[in-house]
Amino acid sequence: MIPRLSPTTLDRLPADVPRPRYDRASLPTGIVHIGLGAFHRAHQAVYTEDALAREPGPWGICGVSLRSPDTRDALAPQGGLYTVVVRDAQGERPRVVGSVTEALVAPEDPAAVLDRLAHPAVRVVTVTVTEKGYCHEPATGALNEDHPDIRHDLANPQSPRTLPGFLAAALARRRAAGVAPFTVLSCDNLPHNGAVTAGVLRRFAELRDPDLGRWIADQVACPSSMVDRIVPATTAEDRAAVAARLGLDDAWPVMTEPFSQWVVEDRFPAGRPAWELEGAEMVADVRPYETMKLRLLNASHSCIAYLGDLAGYETVAQTVADPAFARFVRALMDEEVTPTLQMPPGVDLEGYKAALLARFANPALKHRTWQIAMDGSQKLPQRLLGTIADRLRAGAPVDRLALGVAAWMRYVTGVDEGGRPIDVRDPLAARFTDIAAETGPVAERLAPALLAVESVFGTDLPRHPGFTGAVTAALARLYARGARACVDETP
Repeated sequence: MIPRLSPTTLDRLPADVPRPRYDRASLPTGIVHIGLGAFHRAHQAVYTEDALAREPGPWGICGVSLRSPDTRDALAPQGGLYTVVVRDAQGERPRVVGSVTEALVAPEDPAAVLDRLAHPAVRVVTVTVTEKGYCHEPATGALNEDHPDIRHDLANPQSPRTLPGFLAAALARRRAAGVAPFTVLSCDNLPHNGAVTAGVLRRFAELRDPDLGRWIADQVACPSSMVDRIVPATTAEDRAAVAARLGLDDAWPVMTEPFSQWVVEDRFPAGRPAWELEGAEMVADVRPYETMKLRLLNASHSCIAYLGDLAGYETVAQTVADPAFARFVRALMDEEVTPTLQMPPGVDLEGYKAALLARFANPALKHRTWQIAMDGSQKLPQRLLGTIADRLRAGAPVDRLALGVAAWMRYVTGVDEGGRPIDVRDPLAARFTDIAAETGPVAERLAPALLAVESVFGTDLPRHPGFTGAVTAALARLYARGARACVDETP
């Protein structure tokens, strides 16, 4: 049995594997990250690692899981150390990252999480809780005040469950103690993610205490950011390969691609690491970049996920290796998405799109379509529906976008083209199952029933015949012809 990766075994690493060179034992915790998962550990934690290597500062990261203890259980015996492996056609390049120095599990000990958030040394709170973690209405961005966990947190402010609940409780403590607030930086794939974060936090605080709500509105900065790096789920084979390469066992390494991008609105009253020296782009307005990424990368990913999964492809690379899918995705980007974008001078959209296709085709990543397909009810408004609304206002066709929405509809019925069950992971999965049982596999019945789910589609698009007609027709074609044929036949 090989030894475990830990601070005491770092000197056993192969000489060509980079590892922390700063003094982790004396590193103060200045950042709390909520949503400690693979993406954060391959993205923001790496930027912070590089900043610490350049110039040590008070920026150790305390990671917080709002749900599962799995990441904490993997990292705690390793002293927070883990491996990031960059994979592409040229091979694998591992490094050991040490910027995460502590991991907490909120359901086990909410008081410990609040104590850490309230500590004066904490100046930045970063967030990757996925779209559903904001407890908001995806169609509007407003706090879902009827969410059962939001109701719980308002009734039990010292034992919260949600992101708004933890942030508001910690900020209330800081306010009472005369401690300056931290900055809250969303790193999730939401349009205007800083504004969404500020909105749900302020509204929650108002419901709890109007004075606290006003103080947060006046004092707490919630900048936006755009994050981009593909991070597939880690497999047992990945763990075995890392162990063989390092000669040490890492319970939860993360696999990723060479590309990484982070565009950040530079509003940090309490200070921040020098992320810009490590490649982050600090800007005054993130909105054009987040729209570009959501509508080009994320929308393409969702279309690939639903259509590719229905066509029988397990990974993104397998899907785009099919020439019909590669043509479809490029035409989606060029003809339906790009005309809706307004980018600052100097942004190379053509280069960005070409790079996306190359990234999608990276066979070393094995990014599963099923993984991307999760939580579609939360993702569709940001990834597809905003572009569709813009196209309809311009009187432009939405054929490929409508096929992506129809593929989601076909997918959430829970039965694939061969009659086999689909493991649908979505907050509204039970509701979709009920709708599918009620309507049956009839596009003219299923499409209107799903379009009536207001938390996904809002109220305007379901009343637009150009949208409802295109989606219903696309869904009928999917049932009649199958996903692969529909992709190939879409002009």
